[in-house]
Amino acid sequence: MVFIKNNVRSGVPEWVLNNRRHNSRLTHYSLLIIHCTLILSLSGCLSSKRLQGDKYILTAQTVKGNRTITSEQLESLIPQKPNRRILGLPITPPLWFYQLGLRKYNRDAVLRELEAKTNEFEQQSQQLANQPKALKKLNRRFSKQAKKLRQEAEEGNWLMRNLGEPPSYFTEGDAQTNAAKMQKYLSDKGFFHARTAYKLDTLRRRQIRVNYQITENAGFYLRNIKYEIADARVDSLVRNSLIVSKLKAGERFDLDNISGEKIRIESLLRDQGYYTFSRQYIPVTDLDTTRRGTERLPGADTLHRPIDVYLQILNPPGRSEHPIYRIGEVEVRISPDELQPVIIPTGLDTVRRNGITYLLGGRNISSRLLDSKIRTRPGALYSQTNYRETQRSLFLLNQFKFVNLNFIDTTNRRLRTLITATPLDKYEATAESGFTVLYQGQSYPGGFGNLTFRVRNLFGGLETFETSLRYGFEAQTGFATETSSKSIYFAQELGVSSSFTFPQILFPSPLRFKFTPYNPRTQISLGFSNTIRPDYRRSTLRATTAYNWQSSPTTQFNLYIADINLINAGNGTDSTISTSFQKQLDSLIEQGSTIYLGFRRSFASGISFGYTYNTNTTGQNRRASFLRAVVESGGTTLNFFPETQLRKFFNTTDSTGLQYYKYLRFNFDYRRYIPLSTHTSLAFRINTGLVYGYGSNRTAPYEKLFFAGGSNSVRAWLPRRLGPGSEWPQRSSTNSNAPGLNPDYPEQFLYTFEKPGDMIIEGSAELRGRLFHLLADINGAFFIDAGNVWTLRDNPKRNGENFRLDTFFPQIAVGTGVGIRFDFSFFVIRLDGGIKVWDPARQYFKESEGKFVDERFILPKFSLKQLSSGPNPLVINFGIGYPF
Repeated sequence: MVFIKNNVRSGVPEWVLNNRRHNSRLTHYSLLIIHCTLILSLSGCLSSKRLQGDKYILTAQTVKGNRTITSEQLESLIPQKPNRRILGLPITPPLWFYQLGLRKYNRDAVLRELEAKTNEFEQQSQQLANQPKALKKLNRRFSKQAKKLRQEAEEGNWLMRNLGEPPSYFTEGDAQTNAAKMQKYLSDKGFFHARTAYKLDTLRRRQIRVNYQITENAGFYLRNIKYEIADARVDSLVRNSLIVSKLKAGERFDLDNISGEKIRIESLLRDQGYYTFSRQYIPVTDLDTTRRGTERLPGADTLHRPIDVYLQILNPPGRSEHPIYRIGEVEVRISPDELQPVIIPTGLDTVRRNGITYLLGGRNISSRLLDSKIRTRPGALYSQTNYRETQRSLFLLNQFKFVNLNFIDTTNRRLRTLITATPLDKYEATAESGFTVLYQGQSYPGGFGNLTFRVRNLFGGLETFETSLRYGFEAQTGFATETSSKSIYFAQELGVSSSFTFPQILFPSPLRFKFTPYNPRTQISLGFSNTIRPDYRRSTLRATTAYNWQSSPTTQFNLYIADINLINAGNGTDSTISTSFQKQLDSLIEQGSTIYLGFRRSFASGISFGYTYNTNTTGQNRRASFLRAVVESGGTTLNFFPETQLRKFFNTTDSTGLQYYKYLRFNFDYRRYIPLSTHTSLAFRINTGLVYGYGSNRTAPYEKLFFAGGSNSVRAWLPRRLGPGSEWPQRSSTNSNAPGLNPDYPEQFLYTFEKPGDMIIEGSAELRGRLFHLLADINGAFFIDAGNVWTLRDNPKRNGENFRLDTFFPQIAVGTGVGIRFDFSFFVIRLDGGIKVWDPARQYFKESEGKFVDERFILPKFSLKQLSSGPNPLVINFGIGYPF
């Protein structure tokens, strides 16, 4: 008799469970075997038949033992780059792709094809000598073909160039050279007794790893810095500037600092009339001279050893002092473009102002404005800084193609200065088109077109007039109705704007001349935009007057003395959808939301002041910072009138008339960029802001409120759909207090409305790195975002949206994800996929189960099997440029 034991808890026979466990173990072992086989097969992709002789492939190199000097600094000295591996395993897919492409690559055949194409082109070009258009077309086609063939001959076929990586062969001579470089670098950094060595580890399949061993020993630190200067005036200038010297007693010896001090002295003297001075007059201080006066080295190693530095500044051969130069005659010549029509000279052709001669080439150009941009003045000492600032100021006028300054050494050490400027075209028209997403998260990409017409020097004051016309359209999902819940609708955006930009501060006071050295600009603009959707229409008429100036290339100031907006809204193109949208707005009004004010006729005016500090340069991977702070006051002038008079003037009631706003707004945005290697960096961002409405409606214009979520915010949430605080997403129906749930995926929250707030706190950290090159640089990113928005006033109809010190921290939402960027140099296309880690709204009463649930830590609910249908769906964000 056979007894079958049942499992008491599940009611399943034990032999069934044993069989399942056995199958599970078999599956586990099978997957393990497959995984190991895959690793071995990929690592075996490196075919020894394709390697040169008995050479080894360099697949790894490390630097160890260093304590003060970073590994990144030492690794940058190594020109050889190892072949890339996966997760430190001996797997080199790029090398495998390279060899795969190499099997079908024949360089001789490519060169023969290039030669044949060249001969064919020469024959055809002779036949088309009398047909300029056909010859131009032939040249264009041949240039494209020849460029492609030359690239293939030099870099290999498509597979080798884009997915592959050529083998990096190891030679011991390279390792010896690298170790010597590191030892010299350490010596230049003050570690004169440093030692370097290397050790080789051979891996399978003729792969090798080089381990560089570093022993820094004691560093040498500056004790005395002495200057020996033959020229008395130069000696006085240098000693008066030692407070900003690159050499400081007590700091470690660094050859770069000595070089930096020589450059500093050169710049200092060239700004004081020493036109011919160069750092060559500061001789290279060798090690023996540098260590003069150094104490006898002790037998035992110590952490610090003293060293004295001596810097000499020599006089020119045969002279007792350095010559000093002054600016002589200054001539500004507006050089006509050969492609532009000849302008007949007039009486205004030659103008003399403040000792400078202006040859205007018959153009109506304000010599007064040109004079304000010239820093190099007759009779003044030669200054390298003034030379550069003159060239920069003229270039920033956006009126000239080229600006050149030439100096001619005349008698008595006077520099005759010739400034030549070639104007840009007076009239310019440009067209731009592409694809964009006007309403991310609830739409599909659509096309847009932008036409711009520009006129330079319209009134002779070096001003620029510009007018632009923009049109965009897209398919987007409207608000659900009872009859249609998934229909796709058509949305449009039309805008026109015009502006005047003047290269000066337009202000009726001598104060405006104080800004002349800072490249000031005044911009007066007027624009109109109209958004047409099935659920609503919204148009904005905006007029602004703004000043901006730069105190340095990295520091900019903006002052909006007038920013006036007139906003109008109405029903959409589809009456059914528009009615549904209005009902949902009404439901939010009953819950205390102020979002409806953004869809009413309103008037908003304000003044603002902004400060920007930016050391980041696009395309350069180096340490940099970005800081922007803005202070804004809205409706300031309305404070001079009583509230009753304002409501009467604007015909304002609680539901009709023109709404007006009074508010204060502050915003602070800081970013930091830290390079980790040549193509890898860390980027951080902190963004915070506060808006306080003190008018009768107790809020600010919709555009001035803060929003969280989207491609430039917390990317795990749909754009503008996060918050405020721990508030739930509302349902369209007012009969339920439960959070709005997606009817298609009941475990998901349904984010229907944008969620404005009066306060924002958000931060992001992103690791960026280059993956490979495929038509463009393909870069990857891993990011963590955190933040939320809150309201400042209590609302009894809504819970969790108000900012409180004792509750705000658990209300900070957290998301993470990965992204990919297609870097085409002139622009970057970005795709980011984010998932929620901590959702402060996921603490609610679940009606279906009749209990209170806390699902705020929602990361475990993410599943690859339910990317869009699970409770924690993947949110895709599309953007142009980096998020910050």
